[in-house]
Amino acid sequence: MLSRLMSSSVRSLDRECNCTVRLLDDSEYTCTIQRDAKGQYLFDLICHHLNLLEKDYFGIRYVDPDKQRHWLEFTKSITKQMKSQPPFTMCLRVKFYPPDPAVLKEEITRYLVFLQVKRDLYHGRLLCKTSDAALLAAYILQAEIGDYDPGKHPEGYCSKFQFFPKHSEKLERRIAEIHKTELIAQSPETSELNFLQKAQMLETYGVDPHPCKDVSGNPAFLAFTPLGFTVLQGNRRIHFLKWDEVTKLKFEAKTFHIYANQKEDRKIILTYFAPTPEACKHLWKCGVENQAFYKLEKSSQVRTVSSSNLFFKGSRFRYSGKVAKEVMELSAKIKRDPPEIHRAGMVPSRSCPSITHGPRSTSMPRTRWRAVHISIMEGLESLQDSVHSTPVHSISHGDSFMSSQGHMVVSGEASTSAIISDEIYSPSDSVLPTPVNEHRVEMLPGRHLNGATCTIDKEESKEAVAAAAALSKEAPMGDSGRRRLGLVRNRAPPQSEVQELNKFLLSVLRLFLVTMGLLFVLLLLLIMLTESELDVALLRDIRKTPEFQQFHFEYFCPLRRWFACKFRWLGSFLISK
Repeated sequence: MLSRLMSSSVRSLDRECNCTVRLLDDSEYTCTIQRDAKGQYLFDLICHHLNLLEKDYFGIRYVDPDKQRHWLEFTKSITKQMKSQPPFTMCLRVKFYPPDPAVLKEEITRYLVFLQVKRDLYHGRLLCKTSDAALLAAYILQAEIGDYDPGKHPEGYCSKFQFFPKHSEKLERRIAEIHKTELIAQSPETSELNFLQKAQMLETYGVDPHPCKDVSGNPAFLAFTPLGFTVLQGNRRIHFLKWDEVTKLKFEAKTFHIYANQKEDRKIILTYFAPTPEACKHLWKCGVENQAFYKLEKSSQVRTVSSSNLFFKGSRFRYSGKVAKEVMELSAKIKRDPPEIHRAGMVPSRSCPSITHGPRSTSMPRTRWRAVHISIMEGLESLQDSVHSTPVHSISHGDSFMSSQGHMVVSGEASTSAIISDEIYSPSDSVLPTPVNEHRVEMLPGRHLNGATCTIDKEESKEAVAAAAALSKEAPMGDSGRRRLGLVRNRAPPQSEVQELNKFLLSVLRLFLVTMGLLFVLLLLLIMLTESELDVALLRDIRKTPEFQQFHFEYFCPLRRWFACKFRWLGSFLISK
């Protein structure tokens, strides 16, 4: 009886796993979930812990062992999505930024969105002018330390806090001036709302940068905002398409296409290349979800979308949440007493390394401090890998992506640090488990008996044949009985049938070879025509298609360079002889 209870308890432990979720205030929520639990169950646990009702703006983000970020899908099992062994570590983040934070019904929701946007400002994703930066930082000060008090806040008190990746003494003085004179008597909730309304007016509000390259090989960042799709290069927005203008998002391997219709029936196709196929698929799924959330009127209008092509395996995906208009309608129906909010103030750190000058502190935990050396207007190219949705140091199919430090990082030599959402950890600080290599067990050839595999020995086969021969002597049997023992041999087909079959196979093979030869010749002719400088309308249209651009940059150019290298080597070899 005792052993039965022990075995049942062991089995129940095997069905459970631990999960830790880092919240927006940098606290951690740890729970135990069943191995077959879906993402929605974990998300509901966190929202209940936070007393959060307007939860559709948020999501859970995790990072796989290849440092590729993902949003946890609520309709699928958690353990099937995670590519590492438990315990699992994830982060709660804002997935869909509210178009107008003032419309949010509850203060707890605005506070969590405030923490997310403050994090975006700190990590350099929210780009702004110096004047806007000073006002945003002053709002943060007012919300987290209250009114200016000469007794508590000596000269230069702003230098103790870190609002941006890097800032100057002049900016600090401007922040302190605004905090002292313009924000007196503002409550924390008022300062947080003013901060969000100011941030909402910036072009990079809600931007989660996905590093890519354009068809010319120039680095760019793709992002999805509440208003539409945007492309950033440096600190400039070079493309912006409203969600109503975007007609289709498509990906093929590492190539991402955006189809749009602008005014006057002007059709646009933008093509970009992601570092890896996995990064491109993540980019595509983020775009599909953002478009469905911000564009559609009802969640019943959501359809399963696919990205398929003749030469690439397609993917199917369906956004499973509510849309923005439904979320706002549900928020308006909330009727309860406002939940209590425990705000985390900006406590100066005891061992904070200087980034520009003087000691600084931040509300970020000390173990996650990162010295990011970029200015407010330097642009997204200066961001480290840890603030992107995609690892930029991956190399695939011969393409090279520059790391934030400006040197090449080979995928096999990448750092083993685990990246959790917005922060980068050293291996010693990482709580992500090391992925375990799975080894397949090769089975010997054998037969299956009731689901078990056993090998057949030569002696067994001899004994079976001898028994069958003895049985055949004892009693005559028909063909049906012999077939049951496997003693009836297949009759050889007539010679004429074999010859006809051989002729048929040869004719099919000959037809196949001729067809392949013609296709190869036509392909070579097409390549010669499209790569030539002939100014023909048909060829111009072919050259502008995304498929041809992908073929040109990913296949033709590397193959041409390879042949040129071989011919140069052959020429030098013949000359030396």
